[in-house]
Amino acid sequence: MNVCDDNQSGVKDTSTSTAVSWRELLSREHAGAAIVPAVGVLVGAVNIYLAASLLPTAVADLGGAGFYAGNMTIHLVAMVIATMLVSRFLARWGNVGAYLLGFGVFLAGSLVCAVSPVMAVLLAGRGVQGLGAGLLSGLDFAAVRSALPQRLWTRGNALMSAMYGVGNFVGPALGGLFAQFGGWRLAFVAMAVIAAVCGVLVPRALPRGGHGATRAPVPVVSLLLVTAATVAVSVAGVLSGAVAMAAGLAVALLLMALFVAHERRDARRVFPRSTYRPGSPLKWLYLTLALLAFGVAVESFLPLFGQRLGGLAPVVAGFFGAAISLGWSATQLVSSAAVEERTIGRLRVLGPLLLALGFLVLGLMQRQDAPVWLVLGWVPVLFVAGAGIGLAYPHLSVAVMSSTRDPEEGARAAAAIATVTSLAIAFGTAVAGALVNLGGASMLDAARYVLFGFAIVCAVGAVTARAAARTGSR
Repeated sequence: MNVCDDNQSGVKDTSTSTAVSWRELLSREHAGAAIVPAVGVLVGAVNIYLAASLLPTAVADLGGAGFYAGNMTIHLVAMVIATMLVSRFLARWGNVGAYLLGFGVFLAGSLVCAVSPVMAVLLAGRGVQGLGAGLLSGLDFAAVRSALPQRLWTRGNALMSAMYGVGNFVGPALGGLFAQFGGWRLAFVAMAVIAAVCGVLVPRALPRGGHGATRAPVPVVSLLLVTAATVAVSVAGVLSGAVAMAAGLAVALLLMALFVAHERRDARRVFPRSTYRPGSPLKWLYLTLALLAFGVAVESFLPLFGQRLGGLAPVVAGFFGAAISLGWSATQLVSSAAVEERTIGRLRVLGPLLLALGFLVLGLMQRQDAPVWLVLGWVPVLFVAGAGIGLAYPHLSVAVMSSTRDPEEGARAAAAIATVTSLAIAFGTAVAGALVNLGGASMLDAARYVLFGFAIVCAVGAVTARAAARTGSR
């Protein structure tokens, strides 16, 4: 039996035959179930970019510059671990209880960061924040699946994911503002207050439910393997020397291969059992989502290219990186209206191709001491690249959610979207760092290696999208 046996319409049944309006999604009946996941994404996205903007100021205040690189590693590892446990929290506490836990953990981590006397404590707080943010991230997809009718899943996912783009703008702006006035601690207090307000609203806004699923045992071995892989790839991203980075990436890939081998034969797994069945489209859907998320990692290096090649001021260059997320967010608000099966299938394939084309064109536009008009031309190209993610991502995520009618397996499938996304961004960041180092002293070479390399990798997403379509149609 393959995944289509659990869902008679299979992966193809990802939407209704008529368009669903935003008005219905935001109606009194469904608004709470749509807005809470969206706010959860927004809190996590703002926090990532807020912390990145504040960290230099915090280092100047607390010392511990040697811990600087560990900030993202700790946060990311914690996020990945939490996303892998989402279905267990849902089975135990339901939608409301799990969200209260997520916001509560995030609040606690923010307060630890705010009162940190030394950098080591700040990093511990960032780890706790990561646990809360990861739980919220995984819950967002699972809550959309369990709390909204299927006809609203695409719109719900689009609204939720659009918050990434909002966070990419709000985060650097708030972080820069607090850092400018030396109030980096107040920034974390503000995040704690936001989490507290969200926690108060959760019982009123989110429908109760999510209980009743079998409480599956914790997949300890899978957790350890993925955690080790995430640490390896994160460390690889900060190593000096292309050989050392390549070795770190090779270790991470080996650990992921061991993870897949373990999941295929062990009942304690993270991904739905149908992922590993012959003929299942789920593995191709997850791979396509991963390749799209892989491309998001370029955002971390675009400010560097803007400053070194385009002569942009740091604050301006910082917002260049958000152009991809802006294109992603804006486009999926429109693409989520697609309901025809053939159109949706084309969008899933077109998305990775458009993302790859954007990186290819941007790579061709790189120049040392580039003129202003050329640098400004990066923005629409980056927007188009992000639009590729927006075209495909909501429909791919809904296809994953629609892959089974079993509530427990469905919650696990939905929550795994966040795990795949976090892992892909971690791998993408490490690969981009390796390619930058490969450029050596030439920032122009580094930029071209990153952009051309990512164009090749992301283009593979069109192949995996086609494989998912072919497999799902059987």
